[in-house]
Amino acid sequence: MKTTEPRPWHALPAEEVETQFGTGSPGLTRATAAARLAQFGPNQLAEAPPTSLLVLVLHQFMSPLIYILLAAGVVTLALGEYIDAGVIAAILVINAIIGFTQERQAEVSVRALMKLVSPKARVVREGREWEVESRELVPGDLVLLESGTRVPADLRLVSATTLTVDESLLTGESTTVHKRVGTVEPEAVLAERSDMAFTGTVVSSGRGRGYVVATGERTELGRIAGSIRGKVELSTPLQERMDRFAKVVGWVVGAGAVLGFVIGVVRGQSVAEMFMVAVALAVAAVPEGLPVVLTITLAVGVRRMAKRQAIIRKLPAIETLGSTTVIGSDKTGTLTENRMTVQEMWAGGDFFSLTEETLEHDGRARPAEGAESLAEHPPLYLSLLTGVLANEAEVYEGEQGVETRGDPTEAALLLAAERLGLRHEVVRGHWESFAEIPFEPERQYSASLREREGRRALFVKGAPERVLAMCHEQQGEEGPEPLEAAAVQQAAQTLASRGLRVLALAMRRMDGTAPRPEEVGEPEGLTFLGLTGMMDPPREGVREAVAACQEAGIRVVMITGDHAATARAIGRELGLKGDGAALTGQEMEALDDAALRQRAKEVSVYARVAPEQKLRVVKALQREGEVVAVTGDGVNDAPALKAADIGVAMGRGGTDVAREAADMVLADDNFVSIVNAVEEGRVTFDNLRKATFFLVSTGAASILVILASLALGWPLPLLPAQLLWLNLVTNGLQDVALAFEPGDDGMLKRPPRPRGEGFISGLLWERTVLAGLVIAAGTLFIFRWELDETNSLAAAQTAALTTIVLYQMFQVGNARSETQSVFLRSPFSNPFLFWATAASLVVHVGALFLAPTQFVLRVVPLTDWAVWVRIVAVASTLIIAMELHKLLRRPRRLRHQPAPAQEVHLSSAEPRA
Repeated sequence: MKTTEPRPWHALPAEEVETQFGTGSPGLTRATAAARLAQFGPNQLAEAPPTSLLVLVLHQFMSPLIYILLAAGVVTLALGEYIDAGVIAAILVINAIIGFTQERQAEVSVRALMKLVSPKARVVREGREWEVESRELVPGDLVLLESGTRVPADLRLVSATTLTVDESLLTGESTTVHKRVGTVEPEAVLAERSDMAFTGTVVSSGRGRGYVVATGERTELGRIAGSIRGKVELSTPLQERMDRFAKVVGWVVGAGAVLGFVIGVVRGQSVAEMFMVAVALAVAAVPEGLPVVLTITLAVGVRRMAKRQAIIRKLPAIETLGSTTVIGSDKTGTLTENRMTVQEMWAGGDFFSLTEETLEHDGRARPAEGAESLAEHPPLYLSLLTGVLANEAEVYEGEQGVETRGDPTEAALLLAAERLGLRHEVVRGHWESFAEIPFEPERQYSASLREREGRRALFVKGAPERVLAMCHEQQGEEGPEPLEAAAVQQAAQTLASRGLRVLALAMRRMDGTAPRPEEVGEPEGLTFLGLTGMMDPPREGVREAVAACQEAGIRVVMITGDHAATARAIGRELGLKGDGAALTGQEMEALDDAALRQRAKEVSVYARVAPEQKLRVVKALQREGEVVAVTGDGVNDAPALKAADIGVAMGRGGTDVAREAADMVLADDNFVSIVNAVEEGRVTFDNLRKATFFLVSTGAASILVILASLALGWPLPLLPAQLLWLNLVTNGLQDVALAFEPGDDGMLKRPPRPRGEGFISGLLWERTVLAGLVIAAGTLFIFRWELDETNSLAAAQTAALTTIVLYQMFQVGNARSETQSVFLRSPFSNPFLFWATAASLVVHVGALFLAPTQFVLRVVPLTDWAVWVRIVAVASTLIIAMELHKLLRRPRRLRHQPAPAQEVHLSSAEPRA
C-alpha cells in the first residue's frame, strides 16, 4: 500500500484511491486487514486518563495566597507558636476540601469521545459482506452505509444512491449533505467535500459504499480531539487578578514586617522581640480567610447558576463570565432550533407566512390547522400536496412528541402540510406511488409518479431555476394560466434574500397512457405551483437575550459552518451588530493574523467556517484584549470551546466532546441562559470584591496599629493570637456571609470589567486606606485611654481588640455595596450576613469570659459598661467616614444616570426590514 498522497483524498478519483490502498470492489483479504490493523492500530480515539486524586489535591494549593499562608504557617511553627500555626493549617485544609470536592464532581473522562464511534460496521472483504467491530477497520476497507447508521471511519465514497448525511456534528450546518462520488477541488472546505463521509456523522437517507482513508486519530474527528488535548489551559481573568493581588499582598507583608522590625530595633527593642513583631505584622497583613472566601463564593455561584440552568465545571469560569466582552456562538442548535421549518410560501402570485399557529395572507391571520384555509387557494393547496407526495420523509408520534425520520427539508414540508390540515398518511393513502425519481445533486430535483382512482400525476420539487425550466404554465386561482417566469424568479429572489432555502413545486396530470416506471424520463410540460422558503429558525427568546448582552456591553458574534446568506439573515433577525457583512472561511484564508484581527473588530457573522478557522477567530479576538466566551454543541465547536476564556456547551442536544471541552454547560440548551449566567458571574465577582475589601481594610488597620505603636514607643496593642482571632474568627464569619449577597440593581447595565482591572478597584483602594486610618486611629485611642485608666496592658489590649471587632461589624455593612448607602440596604436581604455578624459579636463576647479563650487570646473580661459605650461610639465613626466617601466619590455615571428607557416588546409579526 502506498502511504503518500500528492492530493487530498476528496480530490482523488476513486480508481486512484483503489491503487494507493491496493484494494477494489472485492475489498481487502482478511490477512491484509490483520496486517494493516497491526500497522495502523485500532480505529479508536486515544483515551486521556482521568486526573488523579493527588493532582486534584495539589491543585488546591496552586495559588499565590496559599503560598503566603504556607510560609506564614512554617514561620509560626518554627517559632513555637503552635496555636497560630494550627489555625493557619486548618484554613488550608478547609480550603483544599471545598475546592477538591467541587472539581472532583466535575471531573469526567475524555473517553466520552468514544461514544461517537459506531461499535459495528458492515465491510466487504474477500468479496463477502462481514459485520466487524468498527475498531477493527483499516485503511483500504470497503465499508457499506445505509440510512440511520453512523459513519465508522473517514471514507472516500465510490457509490452513493440518494445518499444524504447529517454533518452538523462537524460542520455546524443544519441541512443534510447530498453525497456523490465525483471529485471536488483540493482546497474545498470540509462542508463541501461531497465525495467524503466522516467519522461520527450520521446517514440520513440512501445508501453508499466507500473506502476507508483514515482511522482513529487520523480522522477529522480524531484531529479535533487531538487539538483539544493539545490546548494549554489559559489563565482566567479571576486567576490573573488574584495573582496580581497576591503580589501586592506579598509586597505589603514584606515591607510592613521589615519596617516594623527596623523601627523596633532603632528604638532599642531586642532583635528576638522584633522578630516576633514582624511575624505579627505578617499575620495581620495576610488575609488568611480570603482563600476560603474565594472558594465558598465561587461554590455559591455554582449553586445559583445551577438553579438558572447553567452548570459550572470549573470554578473560576463563574467570574470569567462576568468579565466576558465577546460571545462567539455557533448558529445551528445554539442560536437556532436545528430544525428546518417552512417559514413562507409563494403560490398564485401571493406570499403566505406560516407560523406554528397561523397562516398569514394579505395581513390577515387565520388558524393554521384545517383544510378550509386551503380551499380558497388552490395553488397553495396543490403546492402543499406536491410537498407531501414528492417526499420520502415520515412524521410520527414518538416518546418526545412529534418526531421525524428522513431528510430534514422533506420533513419540514410534511410538518407544514400537517399544520395546514393535510395529513401525510391520509394523502399518501389516496395517492399510490407508481415510480420515483430520487434527488441527486446533479439532477437538482426529485419526482414522484402517483396514481389515484386510475388517474396518474407527476409531482416534482427542486431548485427553482431547474423546475421552472420544465414548466409551460402556472396554477392560478381559477385554473392553469400562462407562465410568468419573471414573477416566479422575483419571488424566489425575495425569499432567498430573507435567508430562506427556496424550493419550487410543480406537477403534471398524465393524460392518456402513463409511462411504465422504468420509462419515466426528465419531466416536461409541468404546471408551476409555488415556492417554499424554509430555514432553521432562531430559538425563542434568543433575540431578547442578544439585546440584553449588548446592553451589558457584550458583543455577540455568530460563527457557523452554514452558508453566508443564511448566516446573514439569522444575524439580522437576531439583531447582531456589525458591518452587516459575513466573513467566510475562504475569505479568512486570504487574511493574515493581523488583517483578521482588524476585521474581527467589525464582523459579527462568520460563515462556512472550519474548526481551525473558528480557533483563529477566537485567538484574534483574544489578541485584541477581548475576554471571549464561545458557545456550541457540536464536535466542530470543541477546539474553540477549549481555547476560549470560557467555553459554554449545550447539555441536552450537545455532544459529549463539546461538554468535555467546556467550562460551563447549559442544562436547557438555551442561549437565553447565557444572560442569566453573565449576571450571576458579575454578582459573584462583586461579592468576591466586597469580601476582599472587607478583609484588606481591617487587615490594613491592624498593620497601622502595630506600626504606629512601635513608632510611638507604646506596648503592642494587639498580639499575634489576637490578630489571627480577628482574621479567622470574627472576620471569618462575616466575610463568608458576603458570598451570599444579592446583586446590585442594574447589574447587566454596566460594561464588562477591563481584563487589566485589579481585584480591588482604585476607588476601593482609596476607601481601604481611609478605613484603615479611621480604624487604626480609633483603636489606638481606645488602647491608650484604657492603658492610662487601668494601668493594665491586658485590659487595654482587650479593649483594642474589641474595638476592632465592633469596627468589623460596621465595616461589613459598608462593604455590601460599592456605591449604595448602608442605610438603603435592608439588613435582612442577606439573612446569613445578619446572623453571622450577630454571631461574631456573641462569639467574641463569650471569648472574653471563657477561661480557655482567655488563655489562648490573653484577654480579660470587660465588665465596665462605660468601656463598651466608648468602644461603640468610637467604632461608629467608620460609618460616617464611609458614607461621606461614597457620596463624594460616587462614580459619575451613577450621579447623572438617566431614567431607564421605555421597554419595547417586539412582536413576532413585526414587518421585515
